[in-house]
Amino acid sequence: MSGPTGRLLALLSLLQARRDWPGGVLAQRLEVTERTVRRDVDRLRGLGYRVTATKGPDGGYRLESGSELPPLLFDEEQAVALAVALRLATGSGDGTDDGVAQGAARALATVRQVLPSHLRHRVDAVRVTALDRGPAVDPAVIVEVSTAIRRCEVLRFDYGEESPGAPPRRTEAVHLVRRRSRWYVVGWDLDREAWRTYRLDRMRLRTPHGPRFVPRELPAPDVATFVSARFKGSADEDAWPCRGTAVLRAPASEVAPFVGDGDVEALADGTCRVTLGAWSWVALAAALARFDADVEVVAPPELAAACRVLAARFAAAGG
Repeated sequence: MSGPTGRLLALLSLLQARRDWPGGVLAQRLEVTERTVRRDVDRLRGLGYRVTATKGPDGGYRLESGSELPPLLFDEEQAVALAVALRLATGSGDGTDDGVAQGAARALATVRQVLPSHLRHRVDAVRVTALDRGPAVDPAVIVEVSTAIRRCEVLRFDYGEESPGAPPRRTEAVHLVRRRSRWYVVGWDLDREAWRTYRLDRMRLRTPHGPRFVPRELPAPDVATFVSARFKGSADEDAWPCRGTAVLRAPASEVAPFVGDGDVEALADGTCRVTLGAWSWVALAAALARFDADVEVVAPPELAAACRVLAARFAAAGG
């Protein structure tokens, strides 16, 4: 697109690409005079874009955030990436997963409508089927919790089936996490004096928020390691409370696809050694049975004892 309209779009694209632009550099990039750049900046302001003049030896321009959302400009790769991300957020594409998915579906329809045909075909080729839909979460709650985390404000909320008359929980929330189609809040519980994770769909926020706080150091290298350890029921950073090994009479190539977060080691005689973790020793023994192979050389002794317990239970169940 050439002419004033094309130049205006090019100017907007440049302003969106980086924070500050000297006026002279913009003029060179657009192959116009600085006076023309000033006129085009005024036109963008008239369309609702907050373009401010920056001070300095050269002077320049900066695109600021405003009180309303003006039209946005994306290049082709940005537009496709945005549409694909929205497609993934909708799960199956119908927006019935939760409040976020519904908003993503509406946004996807808006973006798709203005895409050129060749880009629309690329986006439509992405098909996602959600097999694990999570409970619905109001997007406004996600925004409210995220705001409290950013401002370091104590969250006050009722949780689960607690009595409406009970005092609210008070938590120094530091992370908002999505895991396996559920939203969680990670924070320091001020009343229990311990790190906790809370399901966002079970939280009923109270307003206003509590006082500001200085964030504590998470007892793990990162939030992913912390949450993973919590769901494994371990205080260690990334360990199951029960962990053991066993030799399976099956090739490592057949076991590896089903080992999950365990380890598999091929042995010279065509068998393999697996190392797994679980909530309990009996659960770990049951995990070994899923490979449909003979099991031997089990360690530690607690795992061997759990195998005997499990064998007795299954023998009784089988009559």
